[in-house]
Amino acid sequence: MITISGLNKIYNKNKIALNIENQDIDNGIVSIIGQNGAGKTTLLRILSTQLKATSGDAFIDNISVMKEYNKIRKKTVSIPQEAAPIGILTSYEQVYMYLTARGFSFHSAREEANRALKEVGLYNVRNRPTDELSGGMKRKMFVAMALASNADTIFLDEPTTGLDPLSRMEVWSAIKELTGNTILTTHYMEEAEELSKKIYMMDSGNFIGSGTIDELLLPLKGRIRIESREKLDNSYHIGTLYIKYVDSKDLPDYENKYYSIKKITIEDLFIIRGVNLES
Repeated sequence: MITISGLNKIYNKNKIALNIENQDIDNGIVSIIGQNGAGKTTLLRILSTQLKATSGDAFIDNISVMKEYNKIRKKTVSIPQEAAPIGILTSYEQVYMYLTARGFSFHSAREEANRALKEVGLYNVRNRPTDELSGGMKRKMFVAMALASNADTIFLDEPTTGLDPLSRMEVWSAIKELTGNTILTTHYMEEAEELSKKIYMMDSGNFIGSGTIDELLLPLKGRIRIESREKLDNSYHIGTLYIKYVDSKDLPDYENKYYSIKKITIEDLFIIRGVNLES
């Protein structure tokens, strides 16, 4: 479990990027969702010891991130959004080199690299230069690195950003193979629903909600989302859209008219909290 206590990050000119009083993050695969600038990446960089907090602390399995960072680094793996492979090297070579850099013996690195590549479905292309692999395969290679490391805690920052739908599904299947506690950030609501047993919502550097999918969606149970470019009574204004939530029994009043009717998803939780979504 990750325990956060009074964690703050303030950049130049007093810009507050993170301001979390107390928050626990459960074990298993969990997602942190929020718009750009919500503090997701800043939090993951601090938890993985890549960035120093201004004040406060966090604990991973009771180990201080701020004071015992060498222990944290041995127990964790972090794959940033901007991670890019070395194109002339094969996926096997890159996983193998990563493991030896973490202190694995040559023999163990060979065995674990092959095992992980099999589990994420890359074994048959392990000897091809990564320049020849698809975007989804390249991201799966990084998941293979995390899997092969046998780390207790894994941080994935927006692991499928920029991928087409099929490639995203390939990466999802690889993430499901991870055995360590996995914290991933994402902009894709369906990704959070697909992968996570618990979802944490962030906005303006703080957590604004958490729970299972069913728990989070409970306030909107039995309701339907109506979208229109014309103003609706008691609606939320998001960009050029007006969004209103109505009981499903009232749906006939909106059918066959110039409205877009959608089922409730996690992004609606941000809307009813007054958070303007970019997409």
